[in-house]
Amino acid sequence: MKQEIISFLSTCYDTLYDLNKFIYNNPEESYKEFKACDYLIKLLKNYNFDVKSNFLGLDTSFYASKGTTYPKICFLCEYDAVPNEGHITGHNLLTTTSIGAALALGNIVEKIGGTAIVIGCPGEYLGGTKAIMTKQGVFDDIDAVLMAHPDTTTCESGSSSAIIPLKVKFIGNSGLSFLNKGAYTSLDGILLTFNILNSILKGFPEDVEINSILSQGGFTPLLLPLESEAKFYIRAKEMDLAMLAENKLREIVIYVSKLIRVQYSISLYEPSNDELITNRTLNRLFSHNLKENGIIYIGAPKDVHSGLSIGTVSKSVPCIHPYYSIIENNNISYGSKEFANSTISNYAMEQSIKVAEALAFTGYDLITNEGLLKEIKSTFYNKS
Repeated sequence: MKQEIISFLSTCYDTLYDLNKFIYNNPEESYKEFKACDYLIKLLKNYNFDVKSNFLGLDTSFYASKGTTYPKICFLCEYDAVPNEGHITGHNLLTTTSIGAALALGNIVEKIGGTAIVIGCPGEYLGGTKAIMTKQGVFDDIDAVLMAHPDTTTCESGSSSAIIPLKVKFIGNSGLSFLNKGAYTSLDGILLTFNILNSILKGFPEDVEINSILSQGGFTPLLLPLESEAKFYIRAKEMDLAMLAENKLREIVIYVSKLIRVQYSISLYEPSNDELITNRTLNRLFSHNLKENGIIYIGAPKDVHSGLSIGTVSKSVPCIHPYYSIIENNNISYGSKEFANSTISNYAMEQSIKVAEALAFTGYDLITNEGLLKEIKSTFYNKS
């Protein structure tokens, strides 16, 4: 049956390469991925997937499935690009790989049972939609979630940072600045918050980092800034630590508001993302299948400092997010224009097909081996 997966994907090579190049040549910002989404929906329908567009009311999201029984194996797609930079992190190829895996597994579910699912997840660069989907219960009846990310090295799935994106706003009074010399302004509130935060950061755990910007602070010194705003990325090894830092920041804002008598508001400006908890058993299974498909050298689990929206999913269902190399020139850096160009090379496409085969193999193993699926779920519930 695994040979059938390989044979089937060989017939899809041109279709998948066309998909890869289409998304690459039509880069779209987060939540505006209309061309990519339409293309993907049409492709999946051509392969007899049942597709729900505008999924959860998100214009550029979809939920596609083929099969009617358990286990349910899910592959995730991300297809937004960095504004003015294009696909410098390879979302075009990531999506191509996930679609290839879904098509290959979907081709055999009538014979082996189970269901192949693929979900379109827009807006990854703005926090993503997976946290929203998790809260809506999308993954509650799914048995495993798989995706693989293009990179400069091939590594097992590791961990990511927990991220809380917080927006702080102070609201003061309007007026001419030269007539209100002694008045505290909304900008004073933001600057005082920055200063206090910088003073107490030394007391935070080493695994906590807070990045901040002044996102609004008036437009002319002639006028008092009526509203001033700052955005913070609270980044930590675990969500519990991030929440401790968030509570400290909230305390500072409340204190500043009382001290200078300026109103405030605090809110999330993007979805929060938990740290990624990789399922170790699923990790080993995928690595085995990757080797079966000719990718032999696999590095240790890769821990990334950035946030990944799949992190929130990983606390609800067994997940992996491994990485695979798409470059032949080791001088190419991830996140560069050269890396983006590499995503549509023949070599990158060949690697994508091998990874898609390994993902589909993994789905096949989970559907046909009940004991293996139980082991993966046992690992998940034991959080080991």
